Amino acid sequence: MPPDPQDTAVPVPRRKRVMVGVAALLIAGLVVGNGIASRFADDSRLREWTEAQAVPPVSVVQPGKRTNAAFLDLPGRLDAYARAALYARVAGYLKTWSVDIGAPIKAGQVLAEIEAPDLDQQLLQARASLASAEAAEALAEVTARRWQALTGSNAVSQQSIEEKVADHRVKQAQTRAARANVDRLQTMAGFKQILAPFDGVVTARNTDLGALINADSGSGMPLFVVADVRKLRLYVNVPQSFVPGVKPGTKARITVPEYPARVFAATVEASAQAVDPASGTTRMQLVVDNAAGELMPGAFANVRLDLPQPTDVLSVPASALIFGQDGLRVATVDAQNRVVLKTVVVARDLGRVVEMASGLAASDRIIETPPDGITDGTVVRIVGDSPAPKSGN
Repeated sequence: MPPDPQDTAVPVPRRKRVMVGVAALLIAGLVVGNGIASRFADDSRLREWTEAQAVPPVSVVQPGKRTNAAFLDLPGRLDAYARAALYARVAGYLKTWSVDIGAPIKAGQVLAEIEAPDLDQQLLQARASLASAEAAEALAEVTARRWQALTGSNAVSQQSIEEKVADHRVKQAQTRAARANVDRLQTMAGFKQILAPFDGVVTARNTDLGALINADSGSGMPLFVVADVRKLRLYVNVPQSFVPGVKPGTKARITVPEYPARVFAATVEASAQAVDPASGTTRMQLVVDNAAGELMPGAFANVRLDLPQPTDVLSVPASALIFGQDGLRVATVDAQNRVVLKTVVVARDLGRVVEMASGLAASDRIIETPPDGITDGTVVRIVGDSPAPKSGN
């Protein structure tokens, strides 16, 4: 009979069994430790990623350097070089008018005539009063002369003579007053004709035949408005930073919508020499030759002012501007990726791009679109500088 294998098995030494057990424990510990370390690493990376996401990401740009062309484009408004609103000085009814809107006129030309019966009657009465005063003066003069001839005859007293002489002087004064009243009314009668004050055109007529005319109605509608359009004034508001370069005599070119292909010449004539605090601009007056009558007063015009020389300016996107109670500011990022808000002054707004007059340096890093609520010292993450870490397996 063959022997049993169990009976022939070689017994395993105890020391070997202990070593195998320890090795198994070590392997199990390594597996568990590796799992724990991997989880801690994942947690750490997740924490870093979460903190990175809490920092607002921003896109930065540097100010663009633009060579500001040697001209300045601005909107303007044309106005007549001379303009007069004509009102009536006498009351009555409009008798005739001889010119309508658009009609050319000459200085002194009769535009209309007013019928003023009340004034005519006052003038007749004043002339009658003057005639009466002149007759009384003549009688007083004769009387005074006769009484003066009796001086020294003891026929009349010296006091009576002096009274007659004084009465003559009173009558002279009354005559002068009556004559002055007649002259005044005659002058007023001259205002029954509405005369053109200068050469020009009629731009408005606000009356018609038989209309009731009120005297000295300066607050109402004028009877006529006349304008001298052979030359026109052009008004523009120049930003404060460009005022030193726009002096009297500066040339300008203007265009108007009704002549899109035409360019008209203009010259700066005067400056207001003051800055409007509401707009930060100075009002300039230009003169435009309009001998051909092609331009109209009151019209809008695009004005291009020639500046003395080109200047380099910094420009930023319009989206970078921050409007707040502290004024106009721009958010920049320093070397530690912290926000620094800088107050700026705009030179020109070109729509999507804004030219800066002051407040920025060419090396500044500007946040292109600053997030809401951004403040000084806020830490930001510049997009593209450091990618966010990813969580591992």
